[in-house]
Amino acid sequence: MSATASLTGPTRRLRLARAAVAALFLTNGAVFFNLVPRYPQVKADLGVSNTIFGTALAGYPIGALLAGLLAGAAIRRFRSARVAAFGIVLTTAAMLTVPFAPNWFAFGCALFAAGALDAIVDVAQNAHGLRVQRLYRRSILNSLHGLWSVGAVIGGLMGSAAAGVRMPLALHLGISAVLFSLVAVAAYRFLLPGPDDAERAERAEPQDLPGDRRAAPPARPEGRRQASGAAVRMLAALGVLAACGALVEDAGASWGALFLSGDLGAHAAVAGLAVVAFQTAMTVGRLTGDRVVDRFGQRTVVRAGGVLAAAGMGAALAVPSTATVLAGFALAGLGVATLVPAAMHTADELPGLSSGTGLTVVSWLLRGGFLLSPLLVGAVADLAGLRVGLLSVVVAGVVTAVLARVLVNRSSG
Repeated sequence: MSATASLTGPTRRLRLARAAVAALFLTNGAVFFNLVPRYPQVKADLGVSNTIFGTALAGYPIGALLAGLLAGAAIRRFRSARVAAFGIVLTTAAMLTVPFAPNWFAFGCALFAAGALDAIVDVAQNAHGLRVQRLYRRSILNSLHGLWSVGAVIGGLMGSAAAGVRMPLALHLGISAVLFSLVAVAAYRFLLPGPDDAERAERAEPQDLPGDRRAAPPARPEGRRQASGAAVRMLAALGVLAACGALVEDAGASWGALFLSGDLGAHAAVAGLAVVAFQTAMTVGRLTGDRVVDRFGQRTVVRAGGVLAAAGMGAALAVPSTATVLAGFALAGLGVATLVPAAMHTADELPGLSSGTGLTVVSWLLRGGFLLSPLLVGAVADLAGLRVGLLSVVVAGVVTAVLARVLVNRSSG
């Protein structure tokens, strides 16, 4: 398939490839979030404290952090289409071991394997999405990441429904594994054939990428430069911003259902809606974020988002009820929707750094945030209660509002 095909509009084959990679993004988002609403049951079955449970949850980001370095080799060996599609099948298989974990360590190992596979799938599906984008000769990656968020909402709803009817966890995750594996395998046959550099003959223009920890802008073709002290300090501030985004996202995914079911006594089906509210609001923020940033500038949008997240969750924790907590998580999700891409964009443009260095460092600090967040919130929750632990979202919002001044404020990147 030639890149010149896009000059007269995308061909049917190209449209099918876009639909196939979109299905992979959606499926990838749905797989993990099927489990999140079942965390209260898993924690109760294991009979562990918040600290121990948070330690087990850290297995997922640890696996992702370590295995992310292997993604490039896997793609070069097997090609992005095969890694993305069949990696999802392997990820569902890893998730299916969770119901059979006899203790917290085995549960953490299951999450470690799932996180490792997910990190590799992430890179592969982004690589293939960029192949399709090169042939389209216009940005489509934003819509793909928006569909990942839609998939996360679908997965959260499935998990909440399964919890509500008290479906056995093994049966629930078995249905999820079969369904999403079939989607991934069916999508594979419509992905682009050939090597992953087949479309690089004509270089794609730089694009603004979507609001998600999973994507990275293309590195600028610049030579090595000596990093200045100012650039290093800026990079540290941007890393803190990215970690704040990770902390807020993890709070919505890992602790929302536990807070609603434990502290507020909400029904399991209702408690699972915490992650749904968070992801739905974040999806809206991602799908509309580019236009808002174009109008007001990303510094202003991120600062306002930090205030929104802090105020929304602060009000929810001050006057806790099922309705206020769900609203608080929704406002937090909306508030941090554009945070990570703004930090990545600014890092990628820092003077005095080798091409791609800033983006790489911020991406690693983002993963570090996902690793440390469950440990921090779990430890604070055991000492003072989960309500106090969730004040970390308020703190992250305030820090975001303060540090947003380091961001580039251009309306487009």
